[in-house]
Amino acid sequence: MKRFVYINDDSCQDSYCDNRISNRKYTLLNFLPKNLWEQFRRFMNQYFLLIACLQLWSLITPVNPASTWGPLIIIFAVSASKEAWDDYNRYLLDKQANEKEVWVVKNGVRKHIQAQDIRVGSIVWLRENDEVPCDLVLIGTSEPLGICYVETAALDGETDLKTRVIPPTCVGLDSEQLHKIKGVIECPNPDKDIRRFDANMRLFPPFIDNDLCPLTINNTLLQSCYLRYTEWACGVAVYTGNETKLGMSRGIPEPKLTAVDAMIDKLTGAIFLFQIVVVIVLGFAGNVWKDTEARKQWYVLYPNEGPWYELLVIPLRFELLCSIMIPISLKVSLDLVKSVYAKFIDWDEEMLDQETDTPSHAANTAISEDLGQVEYILTDKTGTLTENRMIFRRCCINGTFYGNESGDALKDVEMLNAVASNDTHVIRFLTVMALCNTVMPVKSNSGTISYKAQSQDEDALVNAAARLHMVLISKNGNTVEINYNGSIVQFEMLDILEFTSDRKRMSVVVKDCHSGKIFLLSKGADEATLPCSIPGQQIRTYIDAVEQYAQLGLRTLVLGWRELQEDEYREWSRMFKEANSTLVDREWKIAEVCQRLELDLEILGVTAIEDRLQEGVPETIEILRQAGINFWMLTGDKQSTAIQVALQCNFISSEPKGQLLFINGKTEDEVARSLERVLLTMRITSSEPKDLAFVVDGWALEIILKQYKEAFTELAILSRTAICCRVTPSQKAQLVELLKSCDYRTLAIGDGGNDVRMIQQADIGVGISGREGLQAARAADYRIGKFRFLKRLILVHGRYSYNRTAFLSQYSFYKSLLICFIQILFSFFSGISGTSLFNSVSLMAYNVFYTSIPVMASILDKDLSEKTVMQHPQILIYCQAGRLINPSTFAGWFGRSLYHALVVFLISIHAYADEKSEMEELSMVALSGCIWLQAFVVMLEMNSFTLLQFLAIWGNFVAFYVINFIVSNIPSAGMYTIMFRLCRQPSYWITMVLIVAVGMGPVLALKYFRYTYRPSAINILQQAERIRGPIYSLGNLESQLKSVEKDVASLSLNQPKNRNSVYEPLLSDSPTATRRSIGPSTFDLFQSTQSRLSSSYLRNCKNN
Repeated sequence: MKRFVYINDDSCQDSYCDNRISNRKYTLLNFLPKNLWEQFRRFMNQYFLLIACLQLWSLITPVNPASTWGPLIIIFAVSASKEAWDDYNRYLLDKQANEKEVWVVKNGVRKHIQAQDIRVGSIVWLRENDEVPCDLVLIGTSEPLGICYVETAALDGETDLKTRVIPPTCVGLDSEQLHKIKGVIECPNPDKDIRRFDANMRLFPPFIDNDLCPLTINNTLLQSCYLRYTEWACGVAVYTGNETKLGMSRGIPEPKLTAVDAMIDKLTGAIFLFQIVVVIVLGFAGNVWKDTEARKQWYVLYPNEGPWYELLVIPLRFELLCSIMIPISLKVSLDLVKSVYAKFIDWDEEMLDQETDTPSHAANTAISEDLGQVEYILTDKTGTLTENRMIFRRCCINGTFYGNESGDALKDVEMLNAVASNDTHVIRFLTVMALCNTVMPVKSNSGTISYKAQSQDEDALVNAAARLHMVLISKNGNTVEINYNGSIVQFEMLDILEFTSDRKRMSVVVKDCHSGKIFLLSKGADEATLPCSIPGQQIRTYIDAVEQYAQLGLRTLVLGWRELQEDEYREWSRMFKEANSTLVDREWKIAEVCQRLELDLEILGVTAIEDRLQEGVPETIEILRQAGINFWMLTGDKQSTAIQVALQCNFISSEPKGQLLFINGKTEDEVARSLERVLLTMRITSSEPKDLAFVVDGWALEIILKQYKEAFTELAILSRTAICCRVTPSQKAQLVELLKSCDYRTLAIGDGGNDVRMIQQADIGVGISGREGLQAARAADYRIGKFRFLKRLILVHGRYSYNRTAFLSQYSFYKSLLICFIQILFSFFSGISGTSLFNSVSLMAYNVFYTSIPVMASILDKDLSEKTVMQHPQILIYCQAGRLINPSTFAGWFGRSLYHALVVFLISIHAYADEKSEMEELSMVALSGCIWLQAFVVMLEMNSFTLLQFLAIWGNFVAFYVINFIVSNIPSAGMYTIMFRLCRQPSYWITMVLIVAVGMGPVLALKYFRYTYRPSAINILQQAERIRGPIYSLGNLESQLKSVEKDVASLSLNQPKNRNSVYEPLLSDSPTATRRSIGPSTFDLFQSTQSRLSSSYLRNCKNN
């Protein structure tokens, strides 16, 4: 599908939408119904709404409907208020953009209108530093040669200026003609591809005689870009409003479900099934008791015949009574604390990049706990592990190596002499370095020339050529000027054959203005450029040079050129123009035409550029590998370079400790044999303490992902480390998806636009605010300034977030189950009638206030200090293995709630269930017992204490009594004088002490036993911190690590990963709550054959 845009024609401007931008989700009219619809799409909200509606039926409700409607309305109101506030802020931003004043041409005259009134086909006039209000096709600029400069940082995150040019058909038109221009633009329907625009323009007479002119992205000004260093520019609006490329790119990303959230969903489902069973059993028992025993009691008046639904009354009462098993406030509580976790990341000064003043930032506030469960990190190389500061170091020209001795070709005496003597080969080499690029020279007022480059490689090459006296001084339209040793040389830039990931090279066609000769200049990857050499040329030296430089970890490019005959160029130019004019498969047709020209090149030499490792990269990778995290490097570099960088940053180990296995091949058979050989080696040596890694290039990877995906998946499970070279952005995303399909938690980290797909595909995306711009950082869940901050992001923030979320979620279930079990126990003393022990006010206050505030103290809890966590990264395995929240630990909390319910109810019933006590007194005693127990439970589970935590726990405890004293003063509250009477009785305080002693005694005993006789690694580290002695002086930690290695060695290493392992129910959430015991080791970190940990981690533990 395509659209026709008629330039400056008011009669055709109503066919498409105006330029009004709307990012709002709601309007005033649809906010309430739409927001309610979205909230009630969740099963849990539907469930609680059903419960609330059933409570309106007075015949079956055991409590006042307010006990459910109150919390439900509060929770919905909080969620709706947050949505409304976010949408209002979006509205303000939209309003500001829509009402901005812009210049447009109307009836041949420029006039001011609001940006929202721009229509497709309008001519928009921009001045320097103006923001582009919609997508424009550039038709005129203040520059005589028809160029302008734009800053695209708001669009793609790239900070360097880009050059945009007017189409050839508009060259020479003055301002008066631009006011009256008429024509048509044939372009595709709106899409979100900001790097592609395949269109054609045709101007109507008298401006031109209907020639068809192809348009590309270089002829456009896209919305949200800024016009720089250009007095004015004008363009035709082709996409407006939400149909601009930026508008099409906007959208709400798919929400990511963390492993903890998935586990909570499963536990919620299990509780729901348990609740249904309880309701059925008690409902049946209640009906039996009613028909037998109840009718014998004189005070129970049942009619002889009831309505048809009489059998449903008691079961429905129990359904309402047991509905609090599932905590209604859990989601809101989790959302709140996760937002706080994200703020902790934003506020972390230790993750502030001092060099660029870039703080860390959590764009996604919902997945912080997943950081603590990362098992695979997939990383880009350039700009992620390295600084992306390219420095020209060495080169090989005509078989001569420069810079090998000094390490810097720019200071090599032989190179300087060759330049001074005008060596032909060197001059050609430097000419290609200076001309074959998209770099823009910018001259300051002082006359100094600086360069704006989209690629750091090009910047390094142009600066290196300038230092060797081949200075690129200006680019004016199609004219390029070079200053060589004081002489100005002019070239006409005829065509640019842009770099693509498929061709892996870039070329330009230039014409020497002095001699009139036409040349093709090319640079690219060795495997893409060397095969294009002229037949008969000896290229062995260049192949050796590439290998030598790659062994040093340097980035290599091969440079070549050839002279073109005018007839040859004219014929090729015609085909190139035709390919550029097509709207269907333009990219493929252009590549085919480029291939026809990029042949028979004279290879001039090889460049070698250094890209240094970032500070702290080797140490970060080493520590994260000790934490059991596996690494995959996904890079576009050649194999040798990637391997050398991997060795430098501790990614892989050198022989004899490590071994690299190569998967190569150009055909399916070759790749299959290579993959089979590597897989067999992995299986055989998987039990050996050797660091194995496999290396695969993009060509072989493409065949593997199509034909041998199952075998490669097995290899991914067995492998600890992988290096994937020459991979495309789509292949990066496919590899992430492959690891996710194996049920691993993946983290992808990168810094450039080519990493965006990988980052968005991963469970967690981390972007580095690098020299390639902010595109990756904007697409990521987390943004950091340097790779080394990843260590703190995972080990500190990820681990703490997981620990806190695990406790909060399970405690929420515990408090709800506790009160529900007491209600169930009371039913056996009330004729199994479904009567509630607690009044509606107490139930609502219990859920919303009494038990929610203390648990918020957990957001500050730290089981170990940050220093200890960083020194002992192995303890991350507790989070990776899901040791703090799983069916086993949940069974412990379930058992604890049942036990505490028995304690509270039985002690309360024996102390107060006599003829002298009111039911309200018994209810308040039981509720008080719950509050006392939970205060001590929270205090026991806390590992660190701050003033805020102390106030949250005990301040809330005091507030319970203050509130109930106030309520006891209100005659109509149903609790008149209850609290005063109870507090005057010594038996009340004795009962509370007895409840705490009996309830907490076994829990404390079990904790003490585990802490003393079966301590986990975390317990040992906690003891060391408390005695403030050297951790390793305890001696136990080292021996336990060795014991674990021995146990792990005995496990089956080829067992596939399984998250649904068998768990042993325990009464604690201790990290020692294992899924299955694997041996006598007290450092109980691992699971047995049914473990979710892959063999790659087990082998990792042994190596570290």
